[in-house]
Amino acid sequence: MATGRTHRPATRSRGIPEATVARLPLYLRALTALSERSVPTVSSEELAAAAGVNSAKLRKDFSYLGSYGTRGVGYDVEYLVYQISRELGLTQDWPVVIVGIGNLGAALAGYGGFASRGFRVAALIDADPAMTGRPVAGIPVQHSDDLEKIIEEDGVSIGVIATPAGVAQQVCDRLVAAGVTSILNFAPTVLSVPDGVDVRKVDLSIELQILAFHEQRKAGEESNAETGTDTAEAEPAPAAAPPAPRATTRKGPDGDVPAVMPA
Repeated sequence: MATGRTHRPATRSRGIPEATVARLPLYLRALTALSERSVPTVSSEELAAAAGVNSAKLRKDFSYLGSYGTRGVGYDVEYLVYQISRELGLTQDWPVVIVGIGNLGAALAGYGGFASRGFRVAALIDADPAMTGRPVAGIPVQHSDDLEKIIEEDGVSIGVIATPAGVAQQVCDRLVAAGVTSILNFAPTVLSVPDGVDVRKVDLSIELQILAFHEQRKAGEESNAETGTDTAEAEPAPAAAPPAPRATTRKGPDGDVPAVMPA
């Protein structure tokens, strides 16, 4: 089985749009569930509904893979599972290091979805000497002093950062310098990386804040429905424009200053 260092995914060279790449895992998850139920074929409408997209977009995405369903039959489930897995690079071994073995890092280490999708947790790394040698999910934690050596010996090209925000950039810099070219960042900070290094950010607090926004909006709509108030009517009317200044009015050296400065 090939390793992550010797082969890069073919998606970029084949010109597959990033939006399509982002949807491929959704299709693969839906197809895997069908495969586990021994479903031989699936229509574009059924698969699109299972993946949460519309069928026209699904057919367009699959056209980039060179996969076209048979009219009246649909798509072959097993073939699509293989085709998408190959396109995503999941038919090979991808050694991964997780840096920062706190509560989140330990949970990631024990996540069974990595191995089933071709990602092998090669090492767990933490800066706390008290953690060194302690098994987490059956893997002994190694000290961060050995980070570069571990990456070289295991041929690691994917790193997961689960450290506090204050040290995430430093860890990122060391990963990149050691040869890591893809990073999954769970630290609540934006990382700066050179060209050629891909970063995917997962910020749970931001996702919760977005959900809170939608909950607040739904609560407001329900309140308006109960009182019979239309949302548009509930919005305050725009304030009347102030009278134009008289010709004798003097301006400051920087001109008029808006009441609310843009962020």
